[in-house]
Amino acid sequence: MKIPALFVLLLAGLGLLSACSKPAATSAATSAAPAAVKIGYLVKQPEEPWFQYEWKGADAAAKKYGHELVKLGVQDGEKVMTAIDSLVAGGAQGFVICTPDVRLGPAIAARAKLTGLKLITVDDRFVSADGSFMTDIPYLGMSASKIGAAQGSALYAEFQKRAWPVAETAVCAVTFEELDTARERTDGSIAALKSAGFPADRIFKAPQKTTDVPGSFDAAGILLTQHPGVKHWLVLGMNDTAVLGAVRATEGRGFAAENVIGIGINGTDCIDELRKAKPTGFHGSMLVSAPSEGFNTSEMLYHWIKDGTAPALDTRTTGILITRENFEAVLRKEGIIE
Repeated sequence: MKIPALFVLLLAGLGLLSACSKPAATSAATSAAPAAVKIGYLVKQPEEPWFQYEWKGADAAAKKYGHELVKLGVQDGEKVMTAIDSLVAGGAQGFVICTPDVRLGPAIAARAKLTGLKLITVDDRFVSADGSFMTDIPYLGMSASKIGAAQGSALYAEFQKRAWPVAETAVCAVTFEELDTARERTDGSIAALKSAGFPADRIFKAPQKTTDVPGSFDAAGILLTQHPGVKHWLVLGMNDTAVLGAVRATEGRGFAAENVIGIGINGTDCIDELRKAKPTGFHGSMLVSAPSEGFNTSEMLYHWIKDGTAPALDTRTTGILITRENFEAVLRKEGIIE
């Protein structure tokens, strides 16, 4: 979405806030719980495995509790607002959302309040007009700094295991600092590497312009060109996609798999990579359970609507390292693969 359109939505949302300053008549405190519960689950990239697995978890919660689940892709602000109106028209009482732009938070919250829909955010936390997190909206997501630190620690442990000379090794940190969650992950990873003893002057950032494989491929390619003397690379990024793109870039520059250690975050976008018969430089990922996040947010919203039990305002998850050696067992246990 272009920025001007974004600000139009934000201004509309702020206007809605003032228009609905009185308590909503549909709040849990003033209305009876509905006989049938219907909720929406809105995600910004429905084609991505992460969100498909998140929906799978939400489906499991709907099956357990008997509520109706409406799954919608909302790739921009206009689709978000249209989806909310559609949920209202369809008789839904609330929705979970991973917004396509965190700055839409005030407008989304305002629309939810005006229409009486309960709202939980997942993965990416809303940001207010002044750039601060909106802490008054229930949120469930990973502890970005902690999972980033775990990524950095895992990279350093594998680096030590391979006994690479420090003078021949460097870190390619694929970054996307425009997104707070992404920045917290990569900053946490870099801090962990420094704390473990990896020299700061051997850690290089590769800013990606787009958050996909081509974007990280291009960013890493520029960095590799700038440092032709490096023989071994440690690769980190905000998610699996960021690391996969950088690993592809090292392959294009002739680096053998044994000279690259890439560790992603999420654990759901790298399954095909870890299944390859021949190992690549993608060593593993810090798995965050997408099905669990989908189940838990759907469950929380159901109880909020049905029982009036408001969820905690801030719920965080952590991750575990999966590699070629253990990913199938771990993902099977999570219900991600059969």
